[in-house]
Amino acid sequence: MELIFEKTRSGRRGVTLDPLDVPEAPLPAELLRGDPAPLPEVSELDVVRHFTHLSQRNFGVDSNFYPLGSCTMKYNPKMAEAVAANAGFRDLHPHLATTPAGYACCQGAFEVIYETERLLAGISGMREVSLQPIAGAHGELTGVLLIAAYHRDKGHRKDTIIIPDSAHGTNPASAAIAGFKVLQVPSAPDGTIHLDSFRKVLNENVAGVMLTCPNTHGLFEPEVRKIADLAHQADALLYYDGANLNAIIGQCRPGDLGFDVMHFNLHKTFATPHGMGGPGSGPVGVGDKLAPYLPGPRVVKVDSANRSAGIPPASYKLATPEKSIGRIAPFFGNFMIALRAYAYILALGGDGLREVSRHAVLNANYLLARLKQAYKPAFPSGFMHECVLTLSDFASELDVHAIDVAKALLDRGFHAPTVYFPLTVKESMMIEPTETESKLTLDAFADALLEIAKLARQNPQALHEAPQHLPVGRLDEVKAARELNCTYI
Repeated sequence: MELIFEKTRSGRRGVTLDPLDVPEAPLPAELLRGDPAPLPEVSELDVVRHFTHLSQRNFGVDSNFYPLGSCTMKYNPKMAEAVAANAGFRDLHPHLATTPAGYACCQGAFEVIYETERLLAGISGMREVSLQPIAGAHGELTGVLLIAAYHRDKGHRKDTIIIPDSAHGTNPASAAIAGFKVLQVPSAPDGTIHLDSFRKVLNENVAGVMLTCPNTHGLFEPEVRKIADLAHQADALLYYDGANLNAIIGQCRPGDLGFDVMHFNLHKTFATPHGMGGPGSGPVGVGDKLAPYLPGPRVVKVDSANRSAGIPPASYKLATPEKSIGRIAPFFGNFMIALRAYAYILALGGDGLREVSRHAVLNANYLLARLKQAYKPAFPSGFMHECVLTLSDFASELDVHAIDVAKALLDRGFHAPTVYFPLTVKESMMIEPTETESKLTLDAFADALLEIAKLARQNPQALHEAPQHLPVGRLDEVKAARELNCTYI
């Protein structure tokens, strides 16, 4: 496919400007270019066709099955997009919320923020929620900063966070950025946290424990209540990484399991757009111990009988908790993403959310049942919303690796699942189908993987050369990352 610059034909124009109807204001000479900008000369039709064709080469949830493990790449319902496009929300300027005089214009948005926080609190079993964090990892960092503020306020000198080796990679990064030392706990052979090892590292210096449940092996931690009790006995707080909340939503609540703080991934569990660096949203929820430290300002509901002087007749205002860690994002985080999640939650209701987790777990285990004769499960049993396979036998016997299978799937119209993560599993392939995929799609995906497994034994070289039917073939990914070239010369 030609670049847009290669479609240039001298004299073509894609736009006609209106005559200038204001006085000309020349730029200073030092700001003027010596030569005209080398822009492509193309017609409007050239531009439309070029970028339409480019878009058709993308993988996306709207066009392809996207079974990334640990990422919950589910379909984004267009109903929520329509709600977010409502002009009353879309055109509301955030600076209106900076003074009490502007509160009256923001009551609808304030109500969405307030109600979304209440809904997320109810879903998670947390006392309060803040929508400010603008990504999952940002929510993690906020949660760890809240743990730090709690211990600092209590006069504690705790400097360590415990994290299992089955955690997401951002967990240790968030703890380190917040100033803590990180202690890693190994997994037991069954893929869950090694409880005896956990006991050995738990001491008076531990400020918190960061846990993903289900963990990144796709397994629910059966000793989660015991872990919570042990942590609390050491006056440490328990952090819940919400990346895998899709597996348990409506079935159990992190707050009821003993967690003190957590983050949500609205772009995972609650079906808002996901990928390419944003827009993300990682609200943080807290229990009683951490509520006084939440980021501010917060939207609070005003009792009509107790409105202070100067507050207009409105239902919501802003207030900052007395011991707040302060603002951690501009305004109210990614408000339009929270709006989409609000619409999604209201549309499904409690029964619908319970069906989400039930079908997510069912789909993952259906795929496992179809694939386990050809691909070895990384752990003996108990997978929830995602299944983790190991291709270590393929690698040792056939010189076929996880990346070869992943590239071969691209040729068959499927986005590859996550490979080489979790790091605790050799030649790992991690598949999360989500609840939104049909049995028809799952069967087609399973058929493709089974055909690839057969090909691996008959003609492994064909897999080494995949993909063969895409715009580019097998890339040197390390070289491409280190020598990125995004310019046209």
